[in-house]
Amino acid sequence: MDHVEKIIGHAEQQCKAHGVRLTVKRKQVLAGLIQSDKALSAYEIVDFCTRHYGQTMPAMSVYRILEFLEHEHLVHKLSLANKYVACAHISCGHAHAVPQFLICRQCSKVKEISIQPATIAELRQSVNEAGFKLVTTQLEMNCLCEGCIAQAA
Repeated sequence: MDHVEKIIGHAEQQCKAHGVRLTVKRKQVLAGLIQSDKALSAYEIVDFCTRHYGQTMPAMSVYRILEFLEHEHLVHKLSLANKYVACAHISCGHAHAVPQFLICRQCSKVKEISIQPATIAELRQSVNEAGFKLVTTQLEMNCLCEGCIAQAA
């Protein structure tokens, strides 16, 4: 079983445990995100499905599928890029620290990293002291990846 199929299998079991189905089209969208090394927009996912599965999927269907996958914690929406990435921890059966995202501003490559809960607690306290309420703990950091740094040198 290849890497993508293994992750899809874990995602399918996770959905089944929540009483929902990972349909063929949902699997295709998730597979596209898993196979990509960068964040993808809904329209880029439409193109992926057309190229790899020979069928055109309407953008509105892709948006609904992405919403479902996000609700099931299988993908993350990156607000900074207005794109999506597959969760790096679909196949893991243990708890993780709060996910954060390093996004290359040049090539859109994304790396999911973890920040310790204590760091997030400190951030939350600072936000509260400033008179604000933290709505989401997801951080998206605008970066340059090693490949783009090497090309610029």
